[in-house]
Amino acid sequence: MKLSLDYLIDHYQSNLFAAAFSICKNAEDAKDVVQDTYMAYHTENRDYVDEEHIRAWLFRVVINKSRNVTKAFWNRNTVAFEEYMETLPFETKEESNVLHAVMKLSKKCRIVIHLYYYEEYSVKEIARIINASESAVKTRLSRAREQLKTLLEEGEVHED
Repeated sequence: MKLSLDYLIDHYQSNLFAAAFSICKNAEDAKDVVQDTYMAYHTENRDYVDEEHIRAWLFRVVINKSRNVTKAFWNRNTVAFEEYMETLPFETKEESNVLHAVMKLSKKCRIVIHLYYYEEYSVKEIARIINASESAVKTRLSRAREQLKTLLEEGEVHED
């Protein structure tokens, strides 16, 4: 099975961007990563079992490419995360605070939080996507939840 790029862009663009952004912390890098992921899909000469298999493959590639971007030397000289955050529209202050708190987590914690809560993957599916054990995913989720709770309770997030 192979779906058209138009279909994938319509259905997964914003989710892939959010996953890339949660790792890169830079909108332009995240856009590049998503575009590179679509190119990889287009040039990949393989059949997929079903749409869920394609979706998981796309997230795995986005995560890996995002990690590579953050390791690059030039990445240290990009627009600050805070500058980009000021341009995002939030419906409530709580939404803004939660996103700021999530972005303070380590990359490993941010990505499992994103995949679990925003993409609604199970622990088992996340383990396959990020190539980690289920217990590692559970540990990261637990640590991330505790850190988020502490950050939000202590008000250590962005103040408007």
